[in-house]
Amino acid sequence: MQKMLVKRESEAQFGKNPGERTVNELMDYGVVNINKPKGPTTHQVSDFVKKILEIKKCGHSGSLDPGVTGVVIVGLGKSTKVVNYLLKAGKEYVCIMHIHRPVEEEKLRKAMESFVGKIKQLPPVKSAVKRRERTKSIYQIEILEIDRQDVLFRVGCEAGTYIRKLCHDIGEKLRVGAHMAELRRTKVGPFGEETSATLHDLKDAYVFWKEDGNEELLKKIIQPVENAVSHLPKIWVLDSTINSLCHGATLNVPGISKLDSGIQKGYITAIMTLKGELIATGISQMSSKAMMQSEKGIAVRLERVFMEPK
Repeated sequence: MQKMLVKRESEAQFGKNPGERTVNELMDYGVVNINKPKGPTTHQVSDFVKKILEIKKCGHSGSLDPGVTGVVIVGLGKSTKVVNYLLKAGKEYVCIMHIHRPVEEEKLRKAMESFVGKIKQLPPVKSAVKRRERTKSIYQIEILEIDRQDVLFRVGCEAGTYIRKLCHDIGEKLRVGAHMAELRRTKVGPFGEETSATLHDLKDAYVFWKEDGNEELLKKIIQPVENAVSHLPKIWVLDSTINSLCHGATLNVPGISKLDSGIQKGYITAIMTLKGELIATGISQMSSKAMMQSEKGIAVRLERVFMEPK
């Protein structure tokens, strides 16, 4: 469990709390959690969002097959590159697996439980990556319902895990064969179904705002970009440090106000203002403990800057 460590107290004088951004600001620096329907590709969903909001740029955080439904995160405007940090975030799915021949429930449960932990996977022939065996982590498998040869289960897994292949491998383990009948993505990193909206919801909210000036619905759907890095360890910096970071300078220890515990050298880290705004992301050059104990040195080398210089 991470704790916030305070290196030096300071009052925030500049900037704006992300929750206070206007709709126009959110459409240039926000994300939407779209509940993807069956049919369109993820790229098409991103393009629909762009057309609905009448903006120039959108980008999504990883592909789903056209037949798969569920959570797709779309970055708006300047936040398109922020959603790349969700590509490696953990995922959760709900799946219906069809077993080709009946098996005893106890045998089924034991077989599925055996896949929790590190597994080897060879991506399917039709996949976006090179076909070579890879090690992936299955964090949990929970059987929700068994209806004869159909098994409804929830799985939490490392990014890049193929659920279609997982179903096939479970079938091989049972020696009866199995395939994925239906799949829904229920979580991407910190984003779950509870904050998702359909494309129709987004269109209605946009029309309410555009025609009536009612921004309530749209501000519920468009989330601050900071939500897309909520799973990353964070460092909050002094106001006096912000502008140099916006120009790409490294973050040195004297510029730090607060930080999460548990940061190790080499971690991808989000750098924030004291008002909670995302400034940049970078690679930590020392641990949280070293940052707290040191008075000089490079804490983070920036990888990508998102905030504009003032």
